Amino acid sequence: MNTKRLILILLALLGAFALSACSGAPAANSWHGLAADVERAYIAGGSFVYAVDLKTGNEIWRYPAVADSKLLFYANPVLTSDGQLLIGSAGANHPFISLDPATGKEKWVEPFAKGKSAWMASPLVINKAIYAPNTDGSLYMINLDGKEAAAPVDLGGTLWSPPATDGEFLYITSLDHRLNIINPVTGALQKSIDLGGAAPSSPVIGNAGVYVGSFASTIEFIKPNGEHKVIAKAANWIWGSPVLDGKTLYYADLNGKVYSLDSVSGKENWNSAQKGAIVASPLVVGDRIYVVTEAGDLVAMDQKGKLVWEKPVGGKVYTVPVATSDLILVAPYQTDFALVAYKADGSQAWSPFVPVK
Repeated sequence: MNTKRLILILLALLGAFALSACSGAPAANSWHGLAADVERAYIAGGSFVYAVDLKTGNEIWRYPAVADSKLLFYANPVLTSDGQLLIGSAGANHPFISLDPATGKEKWVEPFAKGKSAWMASPLVINKAIYAPNTDGSLYMINLDGKEAAAPVDLGGTLWSPPATDGEFLYITSLDHRLNIINPVTGALQKSIDLGGAAPSSPVIGNAGVYVGSFASTIEFIKPNGEHKVIAKAANWIWGSPVLDGKTLYYADLNGKVYSLDSVSGKENWNSAQKGAIVASPLVVGDRIYVVTEAGDLVAMDQKGKLVWEKPVGGKVYTVPVATSDLILVAPYQTDFALVAYKADGSQAWSPFVPVK
């Protein structure tokens, strides 16, 4: 996939959001956000956030009850330990909202509305604090009751992904090629590292540092003090976050290659070419690695990169799959359905979820 083509995809996705919002139709034709607990899947699908029963595949609720042309939902919803579902709007109106996962009702009396632009990223919730990146270049710090906890941290650039934390610092990437290291207590920017390319996804926490991929087609290892080095290269841009499983780092690129790297020695274990570009991060569950592709496939591999099974989901898949309740959930783009669930053997658990107009 070349740069021009990717830009066209992004424009098409944004156009799909706008059209679905204006028509009030459910947005099966949009790049979904996806999350799940043991009972429900939660889909951020354009005009609505949907809750879907994991046993039946049926809709439980949607928010809002009636489409609002100024609200658009794109990011992966986030569940909190105190029973909230957090999601921000990427539309003309951009509140940051807390919902009851069981009912879809607003939990905060007044949604947080201080972000100046779209909420494309999911928040990070640690202890009793919400760290919410906005495309206005600011990281907002919010209490679990929806009140602002501290002044936002102005990082510049465009923030598309949630922060990661090692328990001491926050690490957040931006589209202006930076990885920012922040003190979560004071909000002070400790270091800002130039990655050489836009970084639309989160870093992954490793031993004494973080791993981050970017449009420089590299994986960098970065220490809390700002020391950094390239430890691996890819054939094309790396969009999704790398995944660390023990000492093995998995990542994928827009050429459709999946890579396995020994994070200790820095040696590549293997790489495996798929039929379509890979935007989403790999998903590791037990001894299986799952990847989804622009060609619309869900691919299951073993830890040696050998194909276990492959399923044609349909459309194009840009959203990271989610594992829950012995299911692998996939939310495709350019299909008439918004969610499909697979069992570990690759069989479908229930009929794909189609939002009712």
